[in-house]
Amino acid sequence: MQTKPAVLLVACGLLWAGSGRAQEDFSQQDARSVVQAHIDAQVRQDGAFRFNDQRADALLELEQDSIRIVRRIHGYGFFVDVDFHVKGEPAKPYDLDFWLKPAGSKLEIVDVRIHKAPKRDGEAWKLVTRNPIPWWWIPATEHPGETEEKRSWQVESAVNQYIAGNVKDGVFLLKDDKTGEQRALEFVEIHRPLRRIEGGSYFACSDFRERDSKDKFYDIDFWLTEKDGALVVTEARIHKEPKNEDGVWVQMPRYTFENQKVQDLK
Repeated sequence: MQTKPAVLLVACGLLWAGSGRAQEDFSQQDARSVVQAHIDAQVRQDGAFRFNDQRADALLELEQDSIRIVRRIHGYGFFVDVDFHVKGEPAKPYDLDFWLKPAGSKLEIVDVRIHKAPKRDGEAWKLVTRNPIPWWWIPATEHPGETEEKRSWQVESAVNQYIAGNVKDGVFLLKDDKTGEQRALEFVEIHRPLRRIEGGSYFACSDFRERDSKDKFYDIDFWLTEKDGALVVTEARIHKEPKNEDGVWVQMPRYTFENQKVQDLK
């Protein structure tokens, strides 16, 4: 990346002198600048911004239109909504969300997810919101910490950050607690609703695809506990594994929650 007067763009973050900075020390313009620098740095010589759509198992080649919205959720960072279209097809739009959080003295991109994707509507394309929507669109009017029990989106945010922080080159490595093998997985999505064992840990189920496979999916459970007011992932293990049944890969459970009282989070 190029050095600009007074500001150095490093690792998709804005770097200032001094020690760590709180979220309130950054502005929406700071978040906008970080995202734009990231996009500019990733654009190839042919003008395409490449993004891996894990749900569709497709590598998208996009061209940026504009940064549409920058929002902030107290304690959770910034969320920058960017409009794109498929390279060479201006009428085929995509809407990507970039999640940023302070990291020391800079803002860093935590994750990027598709918010809206194109769907054919007669001879045209229209933007359709992906379900489930990214968790950061849920607390539109809520303030974190309003209730004693963590809300579903707060649990999901902790799992999302843990996964994003442990993905390298698009791959999440997980040691199989049954076989001892290292599983190379690609994150697809987190299931809803998120849940809690009554009086105990929070947990979230999620879908991962085996690397280099189109239809071998694992259901991974992430377990969380609350420490000093923050949710922390303490364990990740395989809940369901792919088994080949008559040429079709199906998910087979390794364990169930039949003997435990489980509650859905709001």
